Amino acid sequence: MKKYKIEAFENLVNAFQEMPSIGKKSAIKMAYHLVMEDSFAAMKLAHAIEEGVNTIRRCRKCHNMSEDELCAICADEYRDETKLCIVQSAKDILTIEGSGQYNGIYYIVEKLSDLDEYHLQSAVRGVEEVIFAFPPSLATDTMILYIEEKLKGLDLVFTKIAQGVPTGVELDNIDVISLSRALESRVRV
Repeated sequence: MKKYKIEAFENLVNAFQEMPSIGKKSAIKMAYHLVMEDSFAAMKLAHAIEEGVNTIRRCRKCHNMSEDELCAICADEYRDETKLCIVQSAKDILTIEGSGQYNGIYYIVEKLSDLDEYHLQSAVRGVEEVIFAFPPSLATDTMILYIEEKLKGLDLVFTKIAQGVPTGVELDNIDVISLSRALESRVRV
């Protein structure tokens, strides 16, 4: 028996599956919706993807997403330039900005092998506090130590975001690293 297959549809499904957290079923639903139910949305999506790929680049100062040489955060004269939050990706910046709790500047270090020490040194000019906002892991702990070592001798205060038990989560669902950090960072009530 010959297998039923529409190559163009399969290619679309496979393209969706390459995206993070999209499985086969979701990819099929999205592909079917765009091809069979809403071709206008499909063309709008295709145009948005093409425009994004062609116009979004890295900010020359912090490596955030930008349409210009400097991202909107680095270009904002009202940001607190004495606080520098080091994150692993532009997605982290979006998350922190969404909280509305931080008004400083950022610097992205995705992995140590890509770290340009000279660029990092220029990023901390005028900064008083460096805040590390990395997910808890041995690799990120190593990255923090490495960056601190490279900035040793500068008059900087190093802090990291609090980590521990998230609100509404049972203790038996917490990983050991987060639980141990929550115990270490306990506060008086």
